[in-house]
Amino acid sequence: MKLAKRAGLAAAAAAAALAVAVPTAGAAGAPAAKSDHPGAGPDKVNSVQDGRRVLRPRTANPAQISPAAYNQARSILAKAGSMYAAKSHVVHGKSSVPARYGAQLLACARDEFRHDDKNLPLKQSGMSPYHYIAIHDAAKTMGITRW
Repeated sequence: MKLAKRAGLAAAAAAAALAVAVPTAGAAGAPAAKSDHPGAGPDKVNSVQDGRRVLRPRTANPAQISPAAYNQARSILAKAGSMYAAKSHVVHGKSSVPARYGAQLLACARDEFRHDDKNLPLKQSGMSPYHYIAIHDAAKTMGITRW
């Protein structure tokens, strides 16, 4: 009799543990961690719906950006402490700027911020949250999604 009770209790405990470990099909999971490259790969998870991962397509950078957008992004990065952005020249007298200039500006500032922030205890994508926000604000200003 005791053996039957123990077996029943063990089965109930195992079923409860399984119910906690495996979510139901309708439950949404936690969103994936964000990268500092919003369109970095074809397998980027945009959201989780009905227990399935929904993938978003890669977005391409624009071919050209406006000089005003480049200058504003450069200013954002320089105010955040990027020496590369501070030393770069202001664009004037042009109707457009190649997007690769903006992508290079973002990449160099990102690498500089990561180097400067390597000993900080609180980091987001290898840099301080302040620098992370500045990089993404500058990218959004220029409309650049990959750098």
